[in-house]
Amino acid sequence: LWLAHQPSLFIATTLVGNNLANYVTSLAVVMASQHFYPEGGALVAVLGPIMLAPVLFLFGELLPKNLFFAAPNRLLKRCTPALLICTVLFAPLTLLLWAFSRVLQFFTKNSPQELRLRLARRELGELLAEGHEMGILLPAQQSLAQSMLAVAGLPVKNFALPAGRAVRATTTMSKSDVLRVAQRHRRTLLPVEDTRQGSRRLVGYLRMMELYLDKSPKLPAARPLVELQAEQSCLSALRQLSQSDDALGHVIGDDNKTVGFVTGRELRMALLRAE
Repeated sequence: LWLAHQPSLFIATTLVGNNLANYVTSLAVVMASQHFYPEGGALVAVLGPIMLAPVLFLFGELLPKNLFFAAPNRLLKRCTPALLICTVLFAPLTLLLWAFSRVLQFFTKNSPQELRLRLARRELGELLAEGHEMGILLPAQQSLAQSMLAVAGLPVKNFALPAGRAVRATTTMSKSDVLRVAQRHRRTLLPVEDTRQGSRRLVGYLRMMELYLDKSPKLPAARPLVELQAEQSCLSALRQLSQSDDALGHVIGDDNKTVGFVTGRELRMALLRAE
């Protein structure tokens, strides 16, 4: 199980083993053809691997991959001893491949998680295209789904209202003043700052619907903001806000400074309006 959760090491080991098996098989075919048909010369040595290539691809490449795709856990458990032995035997070459992947990661600035997400989105896009070709999806549905996928991976900072343009309430404002500001700027959620000690410190947010329904003349206690990283994906941020009862998202950068604010409704509208 540990080896299966190390994708770089696991893939490097299987690649080395796969290429080594192909090389040994091709060499065995060449040696066998020269042994049984010594007068054939180079022609027999070339024709042998060519004739065996379809069989080798079918039983050495396609069939094992389909079997492991259909029952990965069961086959991995049964092949654990062989995989561990191959990992130790192929360690020198595997470490070289691992180092090469690290160098590529350094230059491309992409983490393995980002690459896996990109590949997953590509595979999902291909499935949508196949669904359109088979008549399952209408062109408009396919276009909408692909556009939503493209927007879902963008950083949430692209959809946040910049901190300099965000209207904020303060703890010293009256309830009517807060409602008036929210109505003027058409905001349903307002961040709240505490200014009583001479500094401006975010303490949460207020939901305008609750203020309208609350008969008390005083402001209710501010709800906690949901902190979102600036580089966090739009879809991840939307899920986090939805799990927090559509709270107001506080987008912060690497230096923990406020980048902006975003609501779940704004993210949903961005997904639906994607083109």
